[in-house]
Amino acid sequence: MVPFPTPKRRRVYLMRHGAVTYFDETGRPVPSPEAVPLNELGRSQATAAGKILAAENIVFDRVIVSGLPRTVETAQRVLAEMPAMQERGIALEAWPELQEIRGGKLAEIPEHEVAQAFIGAFEGTVHEDRRFLNGESVGEFLDRVIPAIARLRALPDWDTILLVLHGGTNRAILSHAITGGERVFFGNLAQTAGCINVLDVGDAPTDWVLRMSNFSPPSPAHLGSRLTTMEVLLQQYLRYRQPT
Repeated sequence: MVPFPTPKRRRVYLMRHGAVTYFDETGRPVPSPEAVPLNELGRSQATAAGKILAAENIVFDRVIVSGLPRTVETAQRVLAEMPAMQERGIALEAWPELQEIRGGKLAEIPEHEVAQAFIGAFEGTVHEDRRFLNGESVGEFLDRVIPAIARLRALPDWDTILLVLHGGTNRAILSHAITGGERVFFGNLAQTAGCINVLDVGDAPTDWVLRMSNFSPPSPAHLGSRLTTMEVLLQQYLRYRQPT
């Protein structure tokens, strides 16, 4: 009998940043959406995630963020709850290619296209020519995310890693993983702000195992609204675009 070679897999903890505020109370977009910090809820989500990870005595070899302030702050708050990580003093690594799918200018989107511009890139299996908020296409997005994940897998110096990224970026990575390395984007993979996903990855390109998805430490049962993040943001923006 040919012996079964025991797979050697490494572990990826993939988080979405905590909640932020993109629109004011009137629905007007904030001046610099890329620079928004976590709001009060986002800070509590990041802290809760850190406590969960600390309780499991998890230690990361590397911590990667997209470089946008909301991912940096989330990672910092997570690590602040993990004494073992504070002792190691590992610096955050910014990988800009893992930033969120980039939108265009909201004011330039025609009235009749606003709804689809918000939610179209996050519905079912999304075609690569679909653009997010009239900005970057899904294909262009995958062109930078998938090679970055391949580069990460090629690095030999880690066993357990934390990625703190974005809802769209996480969907791209999860879609890639659950299809065994295919180039595809499933928009309906929910990613609650501050959530944790757990993946194992082996040496073979197809060797991905999804252990856990969209675990939300403050509310594991996902109580509350049944709207998606983009549906909520659309409602907020329409207060400004279509004032009553």
